[in-house]
Parts: sequence; C-alpha cells; structure tokens
Amino acid sequence: MEIALVIAIIAAIFIIRTIKIVPQQNAWVVEKLGKYDRTLTPGLKFVVPFIERVAYKHSLKEVPLDVPSQVCITKDNTQLQVDGIIYFQVTDPMRASYGSSNYISAITQLAQTLLRSVIGKMELDKTFEERDHINLAVVASLDEAAANWGVKVLRYEIKDLTPPAAILHSMQVQITAEREKRALIAASEGRKQEQINIATGEREAYIARSEGQRQAEINKAQGEAAAIIAVADATADAIRKIAEAIRSPGGEQAVQLKVAEKAVEAYAQLAQKNNTMIVPGNMSEVSALIGTAMTLMKAKTPNAS
Repeated sequence: MEIALVIAIIAAIFIIRTIKIVPQQNAWVVEKLGKYDRTLTPGLKFVVPFIERVAYKHSLKEVPLDVPSQVCITKDNTQLQVDGIIYFQVTDPMRASYGSSNYISAITQLAQTLLRSVIGKMELDKTFEERDHINLAVVASLDEAAANWGVKVLRYEIKDLTPPAAILHSMQVQITAEREKRALIAASEGRKQEQINIATGEREAYIARSEGQRQAEINKAQGEAAAIIAVADATADAIRKIAEAIRSPGGEQAVQLKVAEKAVEAYAQLAQKNNTMIVPGNMSEVSALIGTAMTLMKAKTPNAS
C-alpha cells in the first residue's frame, strides 16, 4: 500500500514536470542537461523530467523601462537633470537568456551613457528644441547594441529636462523680456496701422470733398451757362421781334416817336433834379426833335381814329 502511494506521488510529480502550459505572448527557454535545447511557444508543451527543464521565461509584450534621472553636461557647460523612459520588447528569447546576464540593467546603463553623449554635443537651447532628435539618436544606438541581447528597443522618450535654478531663472527673465518685446512691437504696429488708417481716411475724405466741390462748381457753371444761353436766346428773340415790328408798316415812325419821348423825358428829369436850369447848347436840335415827335403824333392820330 505504501509502495503504491509512493508510486502515485512519483507519477504525479512526473506528470507535473512533464506537462507545461505556456501563456500567450510568452516564450520559455528549455535546457537539456544544462544546454539550450529549444524555445517553447504558447500552448500545451511537454518536457522530459529531470533531463529537461525550463530555464528562462520571457514575456514578449512591450515593456516600459524607467531610466533613472542623471546629470548631463551640455556643449556650453551647463548641467541638466534628465530622466526618460524606454520601451522595448524581447524578440529573441534565446539571446535574451544567454546574451546578457541582465539585459534590463544593460539597457538602462547604455541608455544613460548614450543620453550623456548626445546631450554633450548640443548647446542648452538646442536640447529643449530638439528633443525628438535626442530620442531618435538614443534609440538608434541603443537598438543596435541591444540586438545582441535579443531585445528590440522601440522608442525612447525624455520625460523631463531640468536646468539648474539659476539657469531656469535666467531663462524665465529672457522669456519675460521676449514677451514684453513682442508686446511693444505689437503695440507700435497697432499705432502705426492706426496712423495709416487715419491718414488714409483723411485723404479719402479730402478727395471726396474736392470731388464734391468740383462737381458743385461744374453744376454752377453749367447752370450759369444755361442761364446765359437762355437770356441770350430771349434777347435774340426780342431783337428779332423788334426788327420784325420795325419792318412792319408804321414801325419806323413808332421808333422815332419813342426816341423823341425818351429824349423829352430825359431833359425833363435833368431840369427837375437840379436847381440850375439846364439848357441844351443847340436848341434847334431840341425843337427839331419835338417837332419830329409832334409830326409823328399828328400823322399817327388819324390812323388811331
């Protein structure tokens, strides 16, 4: 009975050590008598107990690895406190098992060394502007070295770049001065644009006023010209009518009578407006004028009756 129990226990241990279930995204390295034999992929697998053993178990998932913070010196001799993070993945379980005694530590140390080297080739301002360049440079060099360890370095990201407090203060002062400079430039540009707008408005207003005055003068001139033409037309029409009246029968005598009347009225007005009697130098002309007027009146009286 005891022998059967021992045999059952041995059989159970044998079965447990024989059957292996490898999880998804994992790879197990099997050694046979201390030597690499094969790599077990996900699923149900079998190994020979006491002869074969699972020596290493690796996850094939992407792994984030924090790189400790370190002090780096830039090209212009400025200290920077830098820390980052690496993302890697085991691609060759056999090399990951035998290529390095501790590939995680090796990746971390190499990343720090490469980071110091890359930053040492840059000035302080460039380190902030070219973080992507730093990341790519570290990944390229790190991935080349990590290939011997069965590891693929996917990317490296700088989490923080911290300069010394004095440098940080100087940078803040510089940024403040730069912002004030931009504000002053913007204000001056605004004033300049304002003056341009005012000058443009005044010029356009002056042009509009001058155009209005010009149009008003043109309209006035055209009105005056039209008035002159109308007066001239009326005068010409009156002259034509007078000329026609003179050419008609009795027209010439009517003109002579009118002239005589005007002459007599003129002499009468001169006598009334002055205390001195005004007498024409040649009275015969007056009498002749009056005689002519009387003759015309007598000649006109029968026609009127």
